[in-house]
Amino acid sequence: MNLYDELVARGLIAQVTDEEQISEMINNGKATFYIGFDPTADSLHVGHFMALMLMRRLQKAGNKPIALIGGGTAMIGDPSGRTDLRQMMTKETIQHNVDCFKVQMSKFIDFADDKALLVNNADWLLDLNYVDFIRDIGTCFSVNNMLRAECYKQRMEKGLSFLEFNYMIMQSYDFYRLFLDYGCNMQFGGNDQWSNMLGGTELIRKKLGKDAQAMTITLLLTSEGKKMGKTAGGAVWLDPNKTSPYEFYQYWRNVDDADVIKCLKMLTELPLEQIAEMETWKDAKINEAKSILAYELTKLVHSEEEANKAQEAAKSLFGGAGASANIPTTEITEADLTDGAAGIIKLLVLSGLCASNGEARRNIQQGGVSVNDEKVTDINTSFTAAQLKEGVIVKRGKKNFNKVILK
Repeated sequence: MNLYDELVARGLIAQVTDEEQISEMINNGKATFYIGFDPTADSLHVGHFMALMLMRRLQKAGNKPIALIGGGTAMIGDPSGRTDLRQMMTKETIQHNVDCFKVQMSKFIDFADDKALLVNNADWLLDLNYVDFIRDIGTCFSVNNMLRAECYKQRMEKGLSFLEFNYMIMQSYDFYRLFLDYGCNMQFGGNDQWSNMLGGTELIRKKLGKDAQAMTITLLLTSEGKKMGKTAGGAVWLDPNKTSPYEFYQYWRNVDDADVIKCLKMLTELPLEQIAEMETWKDAKINEAKSILAYELTKLVHSEEEANKAQEAAKSLFGGAGASANIPTTEITEADLTDGAAGIIKLLVLSGLCASNGEARRNIQQGGVSVNDEKVTDINTSFTAAQLKEGVIVKRGKKNFNKVILK
């Protein structure tokens, strides 16, 4: 199976502009391609992980990735999938986020010896002369066609600012500049970016002629990545200081049964033949597949050592063997005690398992809290200093654990 066919088999390809030509370029290492990343936070999250793994696969086959950081477009904000205006960020905040992205991306992509590039569109967007830009680029876009684009429909209902309306032109201009400056001949993105991506292909054709169009190929990733990265408690980050390796492992260990095979195909480097065997597993064996998924992804993001620690911590908890040193731990002091004890509500808040006393109280009353595998139903339950010095494992729901210990 060639690389393109493998990408299709893994469920990564949704739409393409010219499948035959794209397949030939990818399989023979002729693609210089880009994927865009908006620096709206100081860490990538699991929603970006699919793109990073795709870049990794393509680079291993001899293709050249360009990670395009949207330092310029972040000053505007992508309206795709939005019903409100994005919060504006300062240049300093954006630059800090860009620096953090580079460190994280280097775990997956080899930037040495010009094998991959990290490019910031602020380098060309922020210095544009507005009148010159509109005269040169704006004439290539039809407002009627732009208003029919999916990326604007939601925003049109509540009011689309002219600032956001420019986003498609800016993203299209990115591809045009990458084509001119770096020989970029392919772009990847989610389904919600299809109109913007076609705009870039069309801009190159109009500016450089039909001969250039043959080298401007748009390939579209499925939008599954958009569904990842969020849990009820917020984003699952690749930064271990935001989401610990154990929490990262547990996120994947608890994916829905219906999603585990899909995630194994899209995100891991396991052979498709091995995954096909797992696809036949039923009932309790599904949990084994989830453990494999969690281990493989934690190893990729955080290292084999951290994956082993997370796996052992999970086995200890679910196997009933008691606490493990690898479980996320919160240390409290005598100052956190009242009359030599600490109540369960306080422990839930101090450990970060609940954001407030009210949330902690609701979780207890709804039967979602246990300590050392015993359900806690009384909101006034407390634990003595002696118990806390031994350490207690507090659980909220099925996925959230923390060891609280008095130092």
